[in-house]
Amino acid sequence: MRQPVVVLAYSTAALALAAQWISSKVALNVAPPLELSTMRFAIASVVLVGIAVATRTPLPIRSWRGVAAAAALGFFGFNALAFVGLRLTPASDSALIVPTTIPLATGLFATLIRERLTSRKLAGFAVATCGTAIVIVGGQQAGSEVSTQRLVGNLLELASAVCWAGSLTVAAIVLRTESVLGFLTLASLFGTLMLFPLGLLEDGYHDIALWPAETWTAVLVLSLFSTVVAFLIFFWAVRRFGAGLGAMISYLVPVAALVLAFVVLGERPLPMQLVGAVVIVIGVRLATMRSGAAEPRLISA
Repeated sequence: MRQPVVVLAYSTAALALAAQWISSKVALNVAPPLELSTMRFAIASVVLVGIAVATRTPLPIRSWRGVAAAAALGFFGFNALAFVGLRLTPASDSALIVPTTIPLATGLFATLIRERLTSRKLAGFAVATCGTAIVIVGGQQAGSEVSTQRLVGNLLELASAVCWAGSLTVAAIVLRTESVLGFLTLASLFGTLMLFPLGLLEDGYHDIALWPAETWTAVLVLSLFSTVVAFLIFFWAVRRFGAGLGAMISYLVPVAALVLAFVVLGERPLPMQLVGAVVIVIGVRLATMRSGAAEPRLISA
């Protein structure tokens, strides 16, 4: 695979995933979090089924157990926790915590499926994790009442990242024998079915017709760009390079997300968060730096 193609794919996915936090924050001003999660995958499922039918891509029915497990972790668990947490914390916090936690958690989980971690990558993950901790602590410079709420939101975002890491690890197993489009289409359908009952417990979807155009625009960005486009690239990377290296896409998200949060939402990162961001970048550089000797491959492509 030519490097420019990989760089373009990773950059596109990172931008789409960064837009996820901004569009979600805008939509959550009106839409309840679990209804929003359901609508995200309902719309994405319609598009993915259409693409699968047009390309004659079969759904991996024989691997439904693995697909259902990945959907339960990454589509149901991740979105339920992330969107509830996003109501309690700024989008800039979410966009830093989640993407920087996913690669480390995925790298650890992936050892269970025999993907190897080098000492250099482990060191990079450790430095990036310290940066994430600085971001969380740095966000606690506001008043006590707000900081408590923000801390709860940040912890929910951490939990959502662990769920997504588990999903990527399970997906890496399924994608050894199944297509990316087929997997993603079936997982999105499963995710929609899992989330739907929780949306009924909020407003029962009666409020959907009252959502303003701004909310629907955010939902469409979230469904089409941050789900269909981003997830196709994300799971392609997992299938091509393994769960550990595929998860490295997440490390490209924070800078774009901080810029988008500032431009669109007017959220200004606190000084300690900027320090944390620099530490994260150093960790990413360390994890991706190549040594003179060949490092062991994480997984055979």
